[in-house]
Amino acid sequence: MALAVSAFAADPPILIQNATILTVTKGTVKGSILLQGGKIAAIGDKVMAPPGATVIDGAGKFVMPGIIDCHSHIMAEAINEGTVSVSAMVGIEDVLNPEDVAIYRALAGGVTTANILHGSANAIGGKTVVTKMRWGKSTDEMKFEGALPGIKFALGENPKRAGNAQGFGTTTTLRYPATRMGVEDVIREAFNDAKDYQNVWKLYNAKVAKGDIAIPPARDLKLDALVEVLEGKRLVHAHCYRQDEILMLIHVADDYGFKIRTFQHVLEGYKVANEIKAHGAGASTFADWWAYKMEAKDAIPYNAAIMVKKGIVTSLNSDDAELMRHLDKEAAKTLKYGNLTEDEALSLITINPAKQLMIDKRVGSLEVGKDADVLLFDGHPLSNMSKVVKVFIDGHEYFDRDHDIEGRPAKEIEKKALTGKRAGTTGGQN
Repeated sequence: MALAVSAFAADPPILIQNATILTVTKGTVKGSILLQGGKIAAIGDKVMAPPGATVIDGAGKFVMPGIIDCHSHIMAEAINEGTVSVSAMVGIEDVLNPEDVAIYRALAGGVTTANILHGSANAIGGKTVVTKMRWGKSTDEMKFEGALPGIKFALGENPKRAGNAQGFGTTTTLRYPATRMGVEDVIREAFNDAKDYQNVWKLYNAKVAKGDIAIPPARDLKLDALVEVLEGKRLVHAHCYRQDEILMLIHVADDYGFKIRTFQHVLEGYKVANEIKAHGAGASTFADWWAYKMEAKDAIPYNAAIMVKKGIVTSLNSDDAELMRHLDKEAAKTLKYGNLTEDEALSLITINPAKQLMIDKRVGSLEVGKDADVLLFDGHPLSNMSKVVKVFIDGHEYFDRDHDIEGRPAKEIEKKALTGKRAGTTGGQN
C-alpha cells in the first residue's frame, strides 16, 4: 500500500472554493475546502490556495464526503462457496476483479468506499474485504489500508434453501442445514470447534513461552477465521430479515462472547431495535425494498429512521451494482419516511457505515486530517435533480463528469450529427 499512498500524496493540492460544504458531523460551511497530501488540509470561509494548487470554483455546488456502501458484491468474480455450510476458510479478496466496470459506475454515483462481501448461501460464509474505488489501480491498491477484515454470516431463507433441492413437489436434502433450527446449530457447532481450537493453541503458546518443547497444532484456516471473531479481530456482518433470527444470533453471540458488528438488510429491525441497540450492533438496511420474497413481507420504509431514533448506528446499503449508483437518493427517502434531518440522512451513507466498518477516523465526514475522499455535486446531494460532478479519493481525481461525457463515442456522433444538420446535409438522421 505504501506505493499507492505515495502516488496519491504526489498529486497537487486542490482547492474547492465558494461552495456549500456538507461536513455531516460539523455542520454546513459556506466557503472552501483544501485537499493536500491525500488529506483534507483545511475547511473554512476563506482558505488560501497554496502554490501550484488547482482551484475549482464551487459556486452553486455542494461538497460532501465520499459515499460508503457497507454491502456490495461488485468486483467479485465469485460470490458463494455453496457446497458447505461453513466456508470461513475462503476469502472474497482472492476473487476481486479490478477491471469490473461497476467500479467506475459506482464512482460516477459518488461511492468511494465499499465493503465487498461473500454471498449468503452459508450460515457462516467467506471473509470480506473493504475497498476504495481506485479505478485503474490493482486489486491490492484498492484495498482499504488498515481496515479490519470481516466475515459474512447468513440467516433464514438463503442458507437453509441452499441445503434443499426443490422439484416435483418433493424436497431432497443436499446438505445441512435445511431449516432455521439447523442454521443456528451450524453456527453454534462451528464456534464450539473454534473455542476448542483456540484453547489448543493457547496451551501450545503457553508451553513455548515457558521454553518447553512443543509440537504446534495443525493449522485450520476455517477455524482461524472464527477465532479471530472470538478475539475481536474480524467483524461479523450478518445477512438477516426476520426478528426471530435477529434475536437468535444475538443470543448465540452473547453465549460465545463475540459481537455482531452489523445486521445486514435487517428488514424487521424496527421490531427488535431495543435488543439490537443493547447488543451494540449496527444495522445496514434498504430504504424501501420489500415484497421480493416472503421474508421481506413485513418490511417498511420507516425501518431506517426508527432504528436511527432508537440509537442504532444505521446505514443504507446497495447489495446491487445499479442501486449503488444512487445511494444519495436512497438516503433522501428517509426525509419522507421518518422525518430525518438532512445530516441524519447523509449520515446513513457516510459516517455511519464508516463507524460500522471501523474506518471512521479516516473517512465518512469532512474533517481536517481525514482522507480526502470528497464529492462535488451540481446541487444538493439529496435532490433528485443533482448529479455528481467530480469524485476525489485520497485527493486524487477519479471521476469528472464533463471529461466522461466528452470521451463518450456517442457524444462524438452527436456532434457530427449537429454539424451535418447545420450544414444542410442529411447527417444525423435516424
